[in-house]
Amino acid sequence: MRVLLDECLPRGLKKHLPGHDVVTVPEAGWAGTTNGHLLRVAAGNVDAFVTIDKSMLYQQSLDGLPFVVVVLAARTNRLSDLLPLIPGILSALASSKSGEVIRVGG
Repeated sequence: MRVLLDECLPRGLKKHLPGHDVVTVPEAGWAGTTNGHLLRVAAGNVDAFVTIDKSMLYQQSLDGLPFVVVVLAARTNRLSDLLPLIPGILSALASSKSGEVIRVGG
């Protein structure tokens, strides 16, 4: 699965998602892109988008996106706070379908 990590997530999270082709927003060349535009340019390029930005749920129309959106609920965006969510992230990536929004954690 092609997974895009939002730029607010640590790059080190990539190595904890084995079996997936993971790229960060900056690595994809989309650093600084607004959320609405980011979702549009990601369409067709990724199978899943992982973010910790809970406000995206209310600020953007996520209905009908051609990829899964995984929203992480953690105390901070530090890797140490995100590591306990890895099993949930992997489960969401394995079992979800395009257009779904999955909340993991908290």
